[in-house]
Amino acid sequence: MSYDRVYNFSAGPSMLPVPVLEKAAAEMLNYNGSGMSVMEMSHRSKAYEEIINACRDKLRAVMAIPENYEILFLQGGASSQFAMVPLNLMNGTGIADYAVTGQFSKKAYQEAKRYGDARLAASSEDRNNTYIPAQDALKLSDDADYMHICFNNTIYGTKWNYIPETKCPLVADMSSCILSEPVDVSRFGLIYAGAQKNMAPAGLTVVIARKDLLGKARDITPTMFNYQIHADGESMYNTPPTYPIYVCKLVLEWIESLGGLTEMQKINAAKAAILYDYLDESALFKNPVEKEARSMMNVTFVTGNADLDAAFCKEAGAAGFVSVKGHRSVGGMRASIYNAMPVEGVEKLVAFMKDFECKNK
Repeated sequence: MSYDRVYNFSAGPSMLPVPVLEKAAAEMLNYNGSGMSVMEMSHRSKAYEEIINACRDKLRAVMAIPENYEILFLQGGASSQFAMVPLNLMNGTGIADYAVTGQFSKKAYQEAKRYGDARLAASSEDRNNTYIPAQDALKLSDDADYMHICFNNTIYGTKWNYIPETKCPLVADMSSCILSEPVDVSRFGLIYAGAQKNMAPAGLTVVIARKDLLGKARDITPTMFNYQIHADGESMYNTPPTYPIYVCKLVLEWIESLGGLTEMQKINAAKAAILYDYLDESALFKNPVEKEARSMMNVTFVTGNADLDAAFCKEAGAAGFVSVKGHRSVGGMRASIYNAMPVEGVEKLVAFMKDFECKNK
């Protein structure tokens, strides 16, 4: 079946795989003979219990999550984790190290300072967040309860090309790169991600936490912000985001059908190479990020002329390439090429960019 769909390069909420949307549409009015939509289904019903358990099991399998890690399906977006992490983990010395490499890691750092001694372990603000600090540049505390990084920086288009070595548990915001490639979960104490980029519709936040780190929340921690409460309730202390969890299950099934995260990484690397290779040879468009720190998910670029940038975004939108305007804090353009973006979407965007360049020499 053909659909009149645009190529959506939004940083999030973003594209979902067409097979996932088709499956969800087919089951919209009557899920698995239940006579109702998953949207209408009690989260305490047997039918929904099977959905959430299957999603949890699929995620553990696809990401190879060890058994000593809890998988939590929460709400509040990744931004709520900026408070939940320190409230639950800043519980020993009250010290935590933060690497600030973009807007969201800065917000996490600022929030953590409300609850303890949050220390700046590294920053890339000196060069407008166009690089990732090297291991030997990290100023790590000997007695930190944890270190926090944002693994992929959506706004600036950078990604950590290594996993930092730390004495304490490593916490990572993986909102914009989760499920894009294999990751060694055992290297992290806690991983969290808003789902609206690579996993599901907006509304679901996934937390993957080592079990021994839970159960030590501060006394001031609100009940809804206590990881152990959600772990004990199997993510059903309150009504979970039922439909996004269902769609997340479908997305995980889709990834499995492609060959898992190893194959997903190959596809994503190929898409990114198409765009970066053109940017490196273009006389008009430039990518400001240091090559070794380039994101595979969010590709930023500029012409160096604000009026020309605006013209490009307007013409691209009219041609069916939507949401290519860069974040308001940095300007320029950004193509978010998450898992669901097909290769032909990137190829056609590059063809459009080449044509625009020819017309604007």
